[in-house]
Amino acid sequence: MIAVKKDKINGDALGTGRRKSSVARVRVRPGSGKITINGKSIEDYFVNDQHRYAITETLEAAGLTESVDLLIRVSGGGMTGQAGAVRMGLARALCSHDEALHDPMREGSFLTRDSRMKERKKPGLRGARRGVQFSKR
Repeated sequence: MIAVKKDKINGDALGTGRRKSSVARVRVRPGSGKITINGKSIEDYFVNDQHRYAITETLEAAGLTESVDLLIRVSGGGMTGQAGAVRMGLARALCSHDEALHDPMREGSFLTRDSRMKERKKPGLRGARRGVQFSKR
């Protein structure tokens, strides 16, 4: 089981998600379905439908699209990494909100950490794997 994290002051369910170099802190509280990301609405922050779907898909799997408000702080990386981090953090926060949601979140693989990271640059090479161009003369 996942650790249950609640805010000590107002009882919000908390979850942290990571992907690539992005980190998302998600708060779930009872409400009307309002999603706020870094002070903006989801449509203003994630303009790509694919990124919005990654977040709403998690809420649909839980069946809570109209009954919880989300406050999300996300930083680092690009838009795709941030969307993946929010997806994982939201799944963890929903499990803290209601432990019965752990099985649907696990089945949808929302709790699985995508461990792919950028490969580091090696000495003597131009990038992680690309070597220097060979010169015959």
